[in-house]
Amino acid sequence: MPEISRFLGIKIYMYFNEHVPPHFHVEYNNHKASIDINSLGVIDGKVPSKVLGLVVEWAEDNHNELLANWFSMQTTGEYKKIKPLV
Repeated sequence: MPEISRFLGIKIYMYFNEHVPPHFHVEYNNHKASIDINSLGVIDGKVPSKVLGLVVEWAEDNHNELLANWFSMQTTGEYKKIKPLV
């Protein structure tokens, strides 16, 4: 599971050959969640609301990069790191 970004103790991952809808995984301390790339809604799991707000802000800023990584990882297995939230 490649780590595509990390900021403020938050880790963002994507899996190869993952199920739809396009999404990414968030880990923060002992909390985990899956986030839909298009709606930015939580698919599964739970993270603290403050963390979710930061993740959504980051994902909004990097929507195109997230989708590009999703499709690239599903077809070629390649991905690019995405800049952290600053």
